[in-house]
Amino acid sequence: MEEYLYTVEEMAKILKVNTSTVYKLIKMGYLTTLKLGRYKITKFELLRFLKKYNGMDLTDLADVKEVTFQ
Repeated sequence: MEEYLYTVEEMAKILKVNTSTVYKLIKMGYLTTLKLGRYKITKFELLRFLKKYNGMDLTDLADVKEVTFQ
């Protein structure tokens, strides 16, 4: 069965970051969630996030910019 909802922990594994980064993405409005006991992120939201921020450097969420190679 295909997954449609992801927990913060699952999103961290998918994005290859720690859970505190996912919580920061949520808090700063980069990811929208719904709450069913705990925060959940929809598959649609994951795909939207990846498409919107593809090619962007999100290392500093207060200063998101295009990825540059030096």
